[in-house]
Amino acid sequence: MNYSLAKTDIAKEKEKGVLKTAWRRLLPLMAEEKRTVFFAMVAIVITSAAALVVPVLIARIVDVFIVKKNYHGLMVYSAILFAIFVVGVVSNYIQIKTMGGVGRRLLYNLRNKIFNKLQELPVAFFNQNKVGDLISRINNDTDKLNQFFAQALMQFLSSIMQIVGAGVLIVVIDWRLGLIALAPAALALLATRILSPWVKRTSLLSLRKLGAMSAEIQESINNFKVIVAFNRLDYFRDKFREANVANYQAAVSAGIAQNVFNPVYTLASSLAQIAVLAYGIILISSGHFTIGLLIGFLLYVNNFYMPLRQLASVWPSLQLALAGLDRISEVLALSSNIEVVPASKAAPAKPSPAIIEFENVFFRYSDGKDVLKNINFALLPGKTYALVGPTGGGKTTTASLMARLYDPTGGTVYLEGRDIRTYAPAERVKKIGFILQDPFLFNGTVRENILYGNEEHKNFTNDQLMAVLAKEHLTGLLERFSGGLETKIVAGGDAVSLGQKQLIAFIRATLRNPDILILDEATANIDTVTEKLLQTIVSELPAKTTKVVIAHRLNTIANADEILFVNAGSVTPAGSMEHAVELLMHGHRQS
Repeated sequence: MNYSLAKTDIAKEKEKGVLKTAWRRLLPLMAEEKRTVFFAMVAIVITSAAALVVPVLIARIVDVFIVKKNYHGLMVYSAILFAIFVVGVVSNYIQIKTMGGVGRRLLYNLRNKIFNKLQELPVAFFNQNKVGDLISRINNDTDKLNQFFAQALMQFLSSIMQIVGAGVLIVVIDWRLGLIALAPAALALLATRILSPWVKRTSLLSLRKLGAMSAEIQESINNFKVIVAFNRLDYFRDKFREANVANYQAAVSAGIAQNVFNPVYTLASSLAQIAVLAYGIILISSGHFTIGLLIGFLLYVNNFYMPLRQLASVWPSLQLALAGLDRISEVLALSSNIEVVPASKAAPAKPSPAIIEFENVFFRYSDGKDVLKNINFALLPGKTYALVGPTGGGKTTTASLMARLYDPTGGTVYLEGRDIRTYAPAERVKKIGFILQDPFLFNGTVRENILYGNEEHKNFTNDQLMAVLAKEHLTGLLERFSGGLETKIVAGGDAVSLGQKQLIAFIRATLRNPDILILDEATANIDTVTEKLLQTIVSELPAKTTKVVIAHRLNTIANADEILFVNAGSVTPAGSMEHAVELLMHGHRQS
């Protein structure tokens, strides 16, 4: 399965019916906030109603009280106006505070969803996508949605309510003057419809360039030692400058696009007010209009165009939120191809003495190149097997198929006579231990790292855990850490050496007593004394444990019961050590 996010079709939606598409995609995100959003909507209705009542009152104040010098009525209506303003301010504050909470909760839940989805995806996904870009999707793209829901959404809805209300009242008061007032708005809305697809495209491009820059920064930091060792700061400086310039140019284009509507609606508002004022004076002179009514009408025109200008500033936020949602949806829409397969859809179980068996197995990576071709072999319980071969020959791929980090593209891998795909992850992981050449550690202590994923021992006290380690002959490895179980570990840091990291991974795997233990160059960074200690521990594992060793050093595989030579898509028995060396030399000459 191809997990390259750049090739998904979600971001290629047709731009027809932008609003309809927007609400169809954004509303499900608010499913758990229905009551809160309804409460905010009530506050919006009150705010909008307050804004729409004001021009009527002002028109009456001018025509009835100011013109006729009725100061008592002026004071009463002024008090009413003040009360309406207070109600509007309070309701506006309530909806801002309410939607702020909705935005933060949405951000929290959405980030959890993305992170949980990433944990469900197979190794192939992370081989095809840069970590920095994924981080940008979790941090930056979700924040764009938070900003829209917390700040722009209610302003968007409020603006629409005021536009509709003011537009209706403008036409009701005088339809001829209303048509003059609304004509510039029609032209502005046409411009919006034409420009919206461009705004979204530039916003999406800006987010992608930001993700690419994050990926470049992450890669440079992860490889900083290599950069310094080879004195190639210039190379990564140039790479970062290239990514930064691309991000800058995309951000400038997005900034222009996101602000293009403001001058359009400002011009439309100015044209409408000038036209209304000019025609209104004509109506007043002919006795069809009053001064107060014209003032009220102009206020309604302002109430119509002011929200339109606000809508113009909010519209890019909607486009940016949709662009962010595109990138988030690309991740959430993915599904793992490493799923538990029902026995009815899997290869039939078969009685077999082998613990692992490959039957007509083919495998290729996403680039389409076959790594393994029609592989057949079986591993028996309690035996030690060595996989040898030139670099790139397929040793780690073969081991990864045993642990079901990948599924074969053809054929079947059997675990204890069952299609390995029928095992639940927890059941499979309990049976198979995998020690990688570059082990995974996280921030914490040695204790926390060796108990990672170990349900059996996770609640043990240090004394109980030490007793288990002693029983498994692992305390000798623990002595390599000055603080014992409480030695601090910093992921990616230099608090412990690579060799010590491999020791932690070794303890973590063997503590689970797996039926199959795969060691992928697990002693590559360990001194000779410690390596002998590891070999002793491996030899003292339960008799049922099958060991699969991937190594280049011949002394590591000297005691293997069987040596398998992996190269050019095939896995063949190597026979004796001498024959294995001969095959290895021949394989290196071919490669």
